Amino acid sequence: MEMRKPLSFLLVKPAGPDCNLACKYCFYSCKDEYFGSGTRHRMSFDTLEIMIRQALGRPGAAMSFGWQGGEPTLAGLDFFKQAVELQTQYGKGMRVSNSLQTNGILIDQGWIDFLKKYSFLIGLSIDGPEHVHDHYRLDFAGKGSHHKVEQVAKEMLANDVAVNAISVVNNYSAQYGKETYEYLKSLGFTYLQFIPCVETDPTGKRQAADFSVTPQQYGKFLCDVFDLWEKDVRNGVPTISIRGFDNYLGMYLGYESTECVFKHTCGDYLVVEHTGEIYSCDFFVEDAWRLGDITKNGNMEEMLNGKRQQLFSRMKAKVPDKCLKCEWRPMCHGGCTKDRLRDPRDKRMSHFCESYKMFHAYSSKRFIEIAKEFKKHH
Repeated sequence: MEMRKPLSFLLVKPAGPDCNLACKYCFYSCKDEYFGSGTRHRMSFDTLEIMIRQALGRPGAAMSFGWQGGEPTLAGLDFFKQAVELQTQYGKGMRVSNSLQTNGILIDQGWIDFLKKYSFLIGLSIDGPEHVHDHYRLDFAGKGSHHKVEQVAKEMLANDVAVNAISVVNNYSAQYGKETYEYLKSLGFTYLQFIPCVETDPTGKRQAADFSVTPQQYGKFLCDVFDLWEKDVRNGVPTISIRGFDNYLGMYLGYESTECVFKHTCGDYLVVEHTGEIYSCDFFVEDAWRLGDITKNGNMEEMLNGKRQQLFSRMKAKVPDKCLKCEWRPMCHGGCTKDRLRDPRDKRMSHFCESYKMFHAYSSKRFIEIAKEFKKHH
């Protein structure tokens, strides 16, 4: 019998797939057709209230809400003020936290004051210096968004907003790992996250889209960035946090992965779309993994522990025989399920299998030394 999972994190899409940018590599913009193209997608107050009441109106010590999109700030500042009021109303005695991933376009001083006051953790999408960021992150007029995003980054950091840099690694940006690291560091970021991009070719060809980072490119990118990150480690403690590297360091220290990508199974959270429909994962908002609807008396805790979500969770553990024999299996467990599906040339192996092999062979001994330093000083 599987242990019952606690409902502790929701990934919420208050504006559905709507966005005010037209990033060429976006995997979520196609959901516009799924939810009705040409319409304005917004979560209603009633749906917001049902979601928060369900999440907080039960026994539990902590609950986290991650607000994403599309672009979640399109829901408006008043929507988020209502969300915080409802969290205060229903979350008595619980630790309630919020994170928000944004492209930064709508962020002004009013947003900054709100985000700081209520301790939102911000993930700001910024792919790197101007030529890197503006290669794919364009508006609907085809103009780059870097100038605005850099300005917002500086303002958030100056106002002591808890903000991380989230950078997508694509076929272009992968060539500039060292430049991107140094650029983000020069802005004042101390928390970075690099997300490798792989999507299926939209033309119908059985291959990854041309903007996807190749396994070789991503492996080299990780090695390049690791060299710089390692130089910024002091007594076993990174002074620049990179989510993936911090996760690996924790694993070398004997802890389980904190990232679902590298766990044996996944499915520990739920996605709440603007309609109130619940899905298994951000990358699987589709009919096959639609778990229910909270506006029609669906119960999120039951969905999280239901047979459908258990099936989704176990799907990650079904790795090819090649993975079972790999020395690096404990470090990746086959990677993210979606990375096995987005490149149709091999539906069972992760698109990034060779990337992980390259990186772990390059970094393993050095991670072990960093872990030793950490234990010596802590």
